[in-house]
Amino acid sequence: MHFKRAAIALFFALASGGLAHADIGQNAYDRGDYKAALEYWRPLADKGDAAAQLKLGEMYDEGQGVPKDRTLAFVWYSKAAEQGNANAQFNVGVMYDNGDGVDQDKSQAIAWYRKAADQGNVDAQYNLAIMYDSGEGITKDSGQALAWYRKAADRGKIEAQYNLAVMYRDGAGVPKDGAQAVAWFRKAADQGDADAQYNLGTMYADGDGIAEDDAEAITWFRKAADQGDVEAEYNLGVMYRDGEGVAKNGPEAVGWFEKAAAENYADAALNLGVMYRDGDGVPADRAKSLEWFSRAKAMSGDDSEPDGNEDMPLQRKSIPI
Repeated sequence: MHFKRAAIALFFALASGGLAHADIGQNAYDRGDYKAALEYWRPLADKGDAAAQLKLGEMYDEGQGVPKDRTLAFVWYSKAAEQGNANAQFNVGVMYDNGDGVDQDKSQAIAWYRKAADQGNVDAQYNLAIMYDSGEGITKDSGQALAWYRKAADRGKIEAQYNLAVMYRDGAGVPKDGAQAVAWFRKAADQGDADAQYNLGTMYADGDGIAEDDAEAITWFRKAADQGDVEAEYNLGVMYRDGEGVAKNGPEAVGWFEKAAAENYADAALNLGVMYRDGDGVPADRAKSLEWFSRAKAMSGDDSEPDGNEDMPLQRKSIPI
């Protein structure tokens, strides 16, 4: 499981005060006239307008028309949050979570995330899930983590969809369910998440939660590889080398192994050494073989001299992200 927080969100449309109220300050802001926007929003914020207070917080947060000042950003976010503005509540939670503009306080972060999450703020729902999942500032509770991930995932939060899939795949806090894992990986993969695309490929390749289908595995590995996922590049090399789900193609395998090796993936370099040593799909070339074995040893921190007799188990990788 990887825990990546949703960060401070900037909300460019005011939530209260009417269209004209929003347009005057927002039009100035949109054309980069932060001074005019500030002059319009500050009196409203001073009078207690929560939407204007949120915008002032953002401007101090970003240093737009004012010197960047996270402490003042926190002050204005807090004013709006205390009036029930969900977006401001989320931002206050982030600042407590990170100790940014205020002393770090995980308990306060959780309290503010919950207020925003209860109002449907999807980023707050996701961050609250992470806190329960990791046990930061609160007793670890996989059931609560699952519930909040699902709320965020149902609203299209990619990271929440991915983490739900991992929980179902691994049986982490929920009964292991490969079919559910596949379903949630697919939702995130369809939105372009490379980690989800890679993991969906491994589930098709292994027949985990879905009928084994090497051709589908190839499709998803390629999508992930096209975004630079090194494990997917490696797996494509294996499948082209072995003719799994695709016609056996030595040069294509070499190309994908070279892409992965260029990112210091030692197994890919080892497989290149084996292919050139054995003439597997490419002309045998002892010099190239030794060169790739040498590179693989360097990548793995092995400083011994290659002798050309190295053997590498040729198997696809399926590494949890």
